[in-house]
Amino acid sequence: MKRTAIYPGSFDPVTNGHLDIIERGSRTFDRLIVAVLENPRKNALFTAKERLKMLNIVLERFSNVEVDYYQGLLVNYADKKNAQVIIKGLRAISDFEYEFQMAMINYKLNPSIETMFMMTSSKYSYLSSSIVKEIASYGGCIKELVPEELYEMILAKFNGFDKDLKCSP
Repeated sequence: MKRTAIYPGSFDPVTNGHLDIIERGSRTFDRLIVAVLENPRKNALFTAKERLKMLNIVLERFSNVEVDYYQGLLVNYADKKNAQVIIKGLRAISDFEYEFQMAMINYKLNPSIETMFMMTSSKYSYLSSSIVKEIASYGGCIKELVPEELYEMILAKFNGFDKDLKCSP
């Protein structure tokens, strides 16, 4: 049986922290579905179509990773995709509290789907999409925070900032 996992998120935008979890998840599972969530509680900077495009660009090198979009309950989506595991990336203990609550309710809704918590690499423990957007909105350097292939696409959302901005070492 193929071991399938889903890594859900808003990916608004994709960061190197997301990519870290995806790379490690792709080595752990036979099939990894990176699922873009439309979260009505968040005001997305990028459309769902743009987020799917960004993910497809950076994930094309992974033969066992696919990108998809979903709305609704994650466990229903996981069941539909025959996934046995939901991967949740954790940066700090503050992430754990919320993600633990979500894991417990998902288990209550469908006990056949497990949640696996994966700690991000320590070099990305501070990184979030929100931080990337805030830094970019003030013209700061995000070059080491996002995949190189997406750098200009992300900066384009913040009109007028110099794509050749010199970053500190």
